[in-house]
Amino acid sequence: MNRAFNKIPKLHIKKGDTVKVLAGNDKSKTGTVQSVNPTTRKAIVEGVNMVTKHMKPSATNTEGGIKTMEAPIHVSNLMLVDPKSGEATKVGRKENDKGKLQRYSKKTGDFIA
Repeated sequence: MNRAFNKIPKLHIKKGDTVKVLAGNDKSKTGTVQSVNPTTRKAIVEGVNMVTKHMKPSATNTEGGIKTMEAPIHVSNLMLVDPKSGEATKVGRKENDKGKLQRYSKKTGDFIA
């Protein structure tokens, strides 16, 4: 699947990253990214953007009731937290010593795993 042909955007965050929320009701909260959807440019962050859902009883959920869960948040409202310094940082891409593009922290200049 050719990424340039299908126009699937590359994002600055990945699953498992720690991010800081820049805008919205949960501004300045941090959490771990649980999933990322590049086509809608949204991510689900643990403990951020919580909503309540009324669940109807079903075969798998016989009780039903009200459940709180994370809703997707737009990627533009998230900033990566540098694992080494612990501060929010912009993300860039540059070649590593093997010639492969890798993410790096623009604040410290270190590569991000």
